[in-house]
Amino acid sequence: MDHFERELKKEFQLERMILFSDAVFAIAITLLILEIRVPEFNEKVTDHLLSEELIKLIPKFLGFLVSFFLIGLYWTIHHRIFGFVISHDRKLLWLNLYFLLTIIIMPFSTGLYSEYTGTIMFERQLKVPMTVYSINITLTGFTNYWLWSYISNPKTNISHGIPGKEFVQMIKWRSLIVPFLFLMMLPVAYLIDVRYAVYLPMLIPLFMILIRKRYEKGLAKKVHPNDKNISSN
Repeated sequence: MDHFERELKKEFQLERMILFSDAVFAIAITLLILEIRVPEFNEKVTDHLLSEELIKLIPKFLGFLVSFFLIGLYWTIHHRIFGFVISHDRKLLWLNLYFLLTIIIMPFSTGLYSEYTGTIMFERQLKVPMTVYSINITLTGFTNYWLWSYISNPKTNISHGIPGKEFVQMIKWRSLIVPFLFLMMLPVAYLIDVRYAVYLPMLIPLFMILIRKRYEKGLAKKVHPNDKNISSN
């Protein structure tokens, strides 16, 4: 087998891993909506009864939207960081699988959270569903951090074209924001009140912007013009 054939095989194997990952993201997002069932009635349906049942589904739709955008966010991150990957090894395969494991669990944790936690208006603030959901998102964030740390490590020789250390650090810090805020939900819920804990994820965009502004001056000098869209995300 000559050099060209070896490189072609390596590229094919890497593409298999990426396509498999995309399929997992697609399945997880699809399963989210399957958790929301159309109301069924054993009696004559009226607009009033249907409206009441639809109102009860609001917590589930809220949970669906939050998890949809979180999975979508992690898909874009996964897509972005694997754009630097030019090779793979056994450790990368397993790190990617651990990351995908947390993604595929998300429909279950979302369903549990939206079913039994609800919103303030329904006064159904339970700690266990929120704990399961928070741990799921926290693990997703940390495995994403480990995945990026391994890919961006020059000693692994599996990536190429990463702008520099500042870019690597910015992505690392931003990857820790989501798990940190979801992890903070636990002490707030158990020591203060669950109703306050559920608002912590709303701080994610603010922290993302602050970190981007912290690094954007240095990145503007070092990032290639074609890569500026990467640093702005």
